[in-house]
Amino acid sequence: MRAFFASRGHQVLEASTVAEAAGLASGKRPDAVILDYQLPDGDGLAVLEIIRGIDASIPTVLLTGHGSIDLAVRAIKEGAEQFFTKPVELPTLLVVLERLIEKARDRQTVLASRSRNARQRVDPFLGESRAIRLLAEQAQRVASSSSCILLQGESGSGKGVLASWLHRNGPREAEPFVDINCAGLSQEFLESELFGHEKGAFTGAVSAKPGLFEIAHRGTLFLDEIGDADPQIQPKLLKAVEEQRFRRLGDVRDRQVDVRLIAATHQNLKALVAEKRFREDLYYRISAIPLFVPALRDRGDDVILLARTLLQRIGADLGSPGVRLSPPAEKALLAHHWPGNIRQLTNCLERAVLLGDRSAVRVDDLALAASTGPIPRGGTARGGTLEENEQIHIAAVLEAERGDVKKAAGVLGLSRSALYEKIRKHGLAARRDHQP
Repeated sequence: MRAFFASRGHQVLEASTVAEAAGLASGKRPDAVILDYQLPDGDGLAVLEIIRGIDASIPTVLLTGHGSIDLAVRAIKEGAEQFFTKPVELPTLLVVLERLIEKARDRQTVLASRSRNARQRVDPFLGESRAIRLLAEQAQRVASSSSCILLQGESGSGKGVLASWLHRNGPREAEPFVDINCAGLSQEFLESELFGHEKGAFTGAVSAKPGLFEIAHRGTLFLDEIGDADPQIQPKLLKAVEEQRFRRLGDVRDRQVDVRLIAATHQNLKALVAEKRFREDLYYRISAIPLFVPALRDRGDDVILLARTLLQRIGADLGSPGVRLSPPAEKALLAHHWPGNIRQLTNCLERAVLLGDRSAVRVDDLALAASTGPIPRGGTARGGTLEENEQIHIAAVLEAERGDVKKAAGVLGLSRSALYEKIRKHGLAARRDHQP
C-alpha cells in the first residue's frame, strides 16, 4: 500500500502501533489517514480518537479484515469518513482518498474565507457617538424597505460598508449584492457595465454580455459615487430605476428585472442639480430614503473603538494578532482631523503594523503629521490664502503617499479625476502610472 501511494505522488508516513501513530500525527499534520483496525497495542478507533483530538477536519479511512455492520456504524459515528473490508482494491482506495483530501481542502478554504470576511466586515455602527447611533436607528428602520436609498457622506466614511449591511439585513439577503463605482467611467463603459450588450453592438463586442442590472436581479445594485455618473447615461438610468426594465446595447427588446437600488455620493447632489450637472428627476428618484454617514472627525471617541477593532483584523491578517495601540498613539488618533475618514484610518494602521515592531503601535508608527498636516476647522495651516493652503495640504499628502494619486485621493476625500485637476492647477508632481 505504501509503495502504491508513493508511486502515485503521495508522501506516505507509516506507523505500526497506536503510540507511534499518535506521535506522528501530533508532529506532522497529515492530509488524510488510513487506519487498520487490529493493532498490537489497541485498535484503529483509538487512533481515530487521537486524530480527532488533534484536528477533526483530517479525513480518515478505516480498514479491517473483520468486517461487520456494527463496527462500520461505530467507526462512522466516531468520525471516520469511510470504512472498507480487506482486501481492498488500491485504485479504488486512491480515488476515495483523493476525493476526501480535496473535499477537506475545500472546507478549509471556505472556513478561511469566512474567517477573513468576518474580520474584514466592519460594523458600520461601531461606536457610541450620537451621530452614529442616529444612523444605526435610521438604517434599522429602512433595511426592509424596497425603496431607493441614497447614502451621503465624505469619501472613506463607510458608505460602502453600510450599503452591504443594508443588503444583508434586508429581505434580499440571499440574493446578489452587486456594486460598481461610477467615478471616472466613460459613458460607453458605464452603460455597457450597467445594461450589458449584444454581440456586435460595438467594436470589440465579440460576445453578448449581461449587465449589472441583470446580475443583481432580485437582489441589490449599489451605485457608488453616482454623482460622477456621465450626464448622458442618467436618463437611461432613471428609466431603469423607475420602470425596472432596460435594453442591452444593440438589443431591441426590453428586459424586466426586480432590483433594489442603493446609491452613494460624497458630493452635494442638490448643488449638482442646480448646476445642471445631475438630473433633478433622477435625484428625487434615488433619494427616496436619504441617510447621512458622519465623518470620522465628528464621531469623537469612536475613533479609538474603530482603531482597536481594525487593528485586531489587520494584525490577524498580517501575522501579528497581539498588536495593540499605545496610550500616546490613542491620543494622537483622537487629535487627528481624518480628512480620509475610516479608509485613511485603516491605511494608517496597516502601514503602522507593517513598518512598526508589530507588538504595539506607537505615535511615530502612525506618521500622522506627515500623512496629512491637519488643518483645524475655522483656521489655516500656515496663514495665507485658501488656495495656498490647499496647495500645501495636497503636496503634503502626495509626499506622504509617495506620489500615489489613488491613495492620496482617498486621504483627501476626492475622486482621482478631481485630484488630478488640482495637481495640474497647482503644478504638483504625482506618479502618472496611477492616472485613470
